[in-house]
Amino acid sequence: MSEMNWRDHIHVHSEILAGKPVVRGTRLSVDFLLSLLAAGWSTDAILRSYPTLTDKGLQAVFAFAADIVHEESFVAFSGSL
Repeated sequence: MSEMNWRDHIHVHSEILAGKPVVRGTRLSVDFLLSLLAAGWSTDAILRSYPTLTDKGLQAVFAFAADIVHEESFVAFSGSL
């Protein structure tokens, strides 16, 4: 299985959405698309609603998020807030 190179599809530029990572060729930010998924949108619904977004672009969002999570350290927290 070949790994997705998200760098071919995710772009960061200080003048586009204040430097948020976006899918190249769109103004759709990675965090916006992940928020839609977290809210229960299906990938088909997202692709239908945003025709400039491609399957590969959406796959790159997942690959980008996976890389970010992989590089982070997490501390377990137990207890109530």
